[in-house]
Parts: sequence; C-alpha cells; structure tokens
Amino acid sequence: MRIVVVSDTHMPHSAKTIPAKLRKALESADFILHAGDWCTMGVVREFESYAPVDGVAGNNDGWEIAERFGLRKKIELGGIRIGIVHGHGYGGTTESRALRAFRSGEVDVILFGHSHVPLVRREGDVLLFNPGSPTARRKQPRHSFGIWDIEGGRLRTKHVYF
Repeated sequence: MRIVVVSDTHMPHSAKTIPAKLRKALESADFILHAGDWCTMGVVREFESYAPVDGVAGNNDGWEIAERFGLRKKIELGGIRIGIVHGHGYGGTTESRALRAFRSGEVDVILFGHSHVPLVRREGDVLLFNPGSPTARRKQPRHSFGIWDIEGGRLRTKHVYF
C-alpha cells in the first residue's frame, strides 16, 4: 500500500494548484493522508480526485474542514496504527504537542504538520513524521511531502524534496 503524506498545503494562498512533483506522486497513491491546513474544501476535493483521503483540520482550516475531519484521529492502514494531529496549540513545541496528543502505546506512528519542518524521528516506540509543506516552505531550503509504503505490516517512510 502506498500512502502519500502531506500537510500545510495552504491553498490557494501558497499555491494555486498542487505542485507537479506532488501530482505525479499522487497518481500512484492508494491512499492520501493530510495533516491539516488544507484551507479550502476545494483542496480536499482536488486530493480526492486521486485516491481516498483522510486527515485532520489545522489552525487555518474553517468549520467545514474541521467538521468533516476533526482535529485529532486514529486510523489503521495496512496493520499500522496511525495518529494524526496538526500540532498547533499552546505550550511546548509542535513536536511535543503532537506526542502529547496520543497516549503511550496508542499508535505506531504520529503524523503531524504545522511547523512546515520535515521530520522523521523515533521517540520510544512511536515514529514521528512531519512531511513539511509542498507549497509553503517558509525557512526550509526545499518544499516537501512524504511517501509511506506499507507491506506485510511494515512501514517504510521517505521524504520527497523539490
């Protein structure tokens, strides 16, 4: 199973369309996960034209996105327990807020965004993954998103930079 992992698209403010590199990856996606800051339902529909989509709302998303996706969730794909949260809020860093959103042992991997900083790091038994942003790199040298491959209950992750 191939999952394209994205966050912080901020469309149409940061980009009018999905960048070409991301569009090409979406063509081979079995599933798409988005960690918030889509910004419009039009963006949700655009991603849905490629593959089934799930995710959460971020601090720049309106009520319609928040109502549809919620602010925090757990899903299972290919035997991997995934926690998804945007990571905004008060107290600590984006990474520490993402970790606090789920109890120990509750998930295998936490997908989060908000900081626009790509990250893959293990914290105990949990893998933390931030795909960065494909449209709003802020202080990062490149735009990015993630690709996860799940086979036989094993998760392989990578960032795609452009």
